[in-house]
Amino acid sequence: MMTSVVAAGNGYLSDGFYRSIASEAKVVLVKIGKSGRIPESNIETGLRWVFENKKKYDIRVVNISAGGDFERPYLHNRLCQLVEEVVASGVTVVCAVGNAGLLPGHPVLPPASAPASIAVGGLDDQNSLDRAKRGMYRSSYGPTIDGLQKPEVIAPGIWVAGPILPNTPTADQAHLYAELDNATDDELRDIIVTHHGVDKELDEARDLSVSLLRQLITIKLREGNVINQYYKFVDGTSFAAPIVSSIVACMLEANPKLTPQQVKRILIDTAERVVGIEVERQGWGVVVPRKAVELALRLRT
Repeated sequence: MMTSVVAAGNGYLSDGFYRSIASEAKVVLVKIGKSGRIPESNIETGLRWVFENKKKYDIRVVNISAGGDFERPYLHNRLCQLVEEVVASGVTVVCAVGNAGLLPGHPVLPPASAPASIAVGGLDDQNSLDRAKRGMYRSSYGPTIDGLQKPEVIAPGIWVAGPILPNTPTADQAHLYAELDNATDDELRDIIVTHHGVDKELDEARDLSVSLLRQLITIKLREGNVINQYYKFVDGTSFAAPIVSSIVACMLEANPKLTPQQVKRILIDTAERVVGIEVERQGWGVVVPRKAVELALRLRT
């Protein structure tokens, strides 16, 4: 879901406003789990399938927004060894570094801990274009158990707009909140009654004063990270990684001859450091899509 939404979504529900960086990329979705915790063996199985079918589907970049079971030296970890094999075959592997930056040891798990992977941490840009407001998301960071610098780069890991899955309770709630937010004061109670059962707190609060109802609606919008009835803000390095994957897709379109090693070096060389943030947390800094693609083009000649 992360890859299709962040890397290649066409922004249909927003008339193209929330169009992704590589919206015309061809995406091969590989299912590695249904819900909850995804075992490391499932990630390995999915990546093995990619490795075996890369020529059939012309796969050039793999996004992995999932983490393994525990820290382990990459030489003794089958998933990390597979990442090395996949990259050696010419496929760039981009991995979410994890969201354990506030935990003791802030562990970086496989496959992000593999030397050849591009591990991506999270940037908190405060949903602003002002670089002075940049800070860090709660990303995991190295050095890894092998002493490697991870992540290599960071990308927006919060305030990322993602479409809401239709026909779900979340979709029903977002539609209700958005409708209430745009309604007149006289319409509020009728709308809540019409949507009885969608939100228990609103059902119980429908007889409050209009001012209090407005406050509750605002709280619901913020707590649910609702942008409108179709989109909400999502967070995590699972969304930062496909942003980088989409940049890689654009780089490969600009210069199909790039190797995974060249892709990684370009992203590092064009990244921008976040002032006041430790190097080990941000790696070489925030990815800069335009600079990365421009450098990819220059290397084509």
